[in-house]
Amino acid sequence: MSTPTLTASPTTELTKNRQGKVWLIGAGPGDPDLLTVKAARQLQRCTIWLVDDLAGQAILELASPQTRIIHVGKRGGCVSTSQQFILRLMARYARQGHAVARLKGGDPFIFGRGGEEMIWLTQRGILVEAISGITAGLAVGSALGLPLTHRGCSRGVVLVTAHTADGSQPCWEALAASGLSVVCYMGMSNIDELTHTLLAAGFTADLPVAVVQNVSSAAQRQLTTTLSELAQKVKAHDLGSPSVIVLGRVVGLAQHASLDLDQVSALALAV
Repeated sequence: MSTPTLTASPTTELTKNRQGKVWLIGAGPGDPDLLTVKAARQLQRCTIWLVDDLAGQAILELASPQTRIIHVGKRGGCVSTSQQFILRLMARYARQGHAVARLKGGDPFIFGRGGEEMIWLTQRGILVEAISGITAGLAVGSALGLPLTHRGCSRGVVLVTAHTADGSQPCWEALAASGLSVVCYMGMSNIDELTHTLLAAGFTADLPVAVVQNVSSAAQRQLTTTLSELAQKVKAHDLGSPSVIVLGRVVGLAQHASLDLDQVSALALAV
């Protein structure tokens, strides 16, 4: 993917003398029907769209013929548009008077850098507002018929990332002891190391685990297994990013579980 360049955009009568604004909009996990009504309405009003790779093509088809769509892909391990360049684009077009949509997969404030962008723009006097989207870690529940919380099984759910810029990690030991459902983003690049880390932290080898790639989209693929077999099964089924990994007894309640039903029911109810 080629990196876009900053080019002059003539100020039209539509935008002249109007204060611009940036909208950080969550596109949801993949299914265009999961785009919120508020997001769809605001997208229709925006004249510039800066679009992440994870925003589906069906959502881009909502754009009017006058909309300028600029792809600013950011994917781990792939050629990506720099964050500084994206910030400068947002500022440039907002100062020209445009309504700018920064369209992100999932939710802008859940592993989407929405907080960083809001702070950066606000510090420069640029109006900015966020519109929530459904993040993949929550959409995975309905995608698999899997309740992320369930009475007598899990009293809560936590969303974490296995990959950070500084190499820091969640406190896996505390999460293992909590009994909560854990939804892990960005854990596929080194699934062997992640599995070893989780086992060493106290997650049990027989803990049910679900891995779902391209949650809710037409390309969705999933498997359910146990933690001890996680890395092996992921490789055998050639699953990759973008995926979420769900750890917890609730996985045994999934409607699409591939484990033996008697086995997972016993695991889920044994809490």
